[in-house]
Amino acid sequence: MLRCSVSMCNMKTIGLIGGMSWESTVTYYRVINETVSRMLGGLHSAKIVMYSVDFAEIEECQANGDWAKSAEILSAAAQSLRTAGADFIVICTNTMHKVVPEISSTVDIPIMHIADATAEALLADGVKTAALLGTKYTMRQDFYKEHLTERGIDVLVPDDGDIETVNRVIYDELCRGVISPVSRAEYVHIIGKLKERGAEAVILGCTEIGLLIDEQSSPLPVYDTTVIHAEKAAKYAAGTGEI
Repeated sequence: MLRCSVSMCNMKTIGLIGGMSWESTVTYYRVINETVSRMLGGLHSAKIVMYSVDFAEIEECQANGDWAKSAEILSAAAQSLRTAGADFIVICTNTMHKVVPEISSTVDIPIMHIADATAEALLADGVKTAALLGTKYTMRQDFYKEHLTERGIDVLVPDDGDIETVNRVIYDELCRGVISPVSRAEYVHIIGKLKERGAEAVILGCTEIGLLIDEQSSPLPVYDTTVIHAEKAAKYAAGTGEI
């Protein structure tokens, strides 16, 4: 009789909502499986079901401010993942966590919030003031920042001109797979200005930014939300962490 190990039999199935963009979803898939393999050894990999959306539809909703429609799209994805056997949901993007309350109301499984995971990582390292880079929605609105400020972390964002630069690079370049040394230099300059304002670390609050900025290029310690979120999902799935 074929027997599975206790760890594998008890492993939770991760439901990934990806495609926003697909470039960063690839990182999620890789990091989750690398983490599970490192934790459990042998030939272990993660149990994953994925729903990859058409990012063009989501971006159009963002640009038009139609968050209700984007919530409907992602809620349908979450319901499909639940039907497919997912035990919890991981949304592979920062910005669309704006509609987590709406999505949560449509499924009976938990959603692992990316900002909560990031706050835990910052607090574990004693970071009290952090710079936040992301889409203009993430930087200007409160849906993300409040998960940090509620835990006592001060959040600094760039000035308006730099917000537009960061946002443009995300949508016009990184989401299209374009990695520009010129844009990297612009980001490094922006991070440097935030450091001068008192930031102790920088949150890469868009899942694509890690394609451009890393510890070697940044003037501040880097907290890559993609990696943080993916590793937390893997640990929870393997039974060694909490949601």
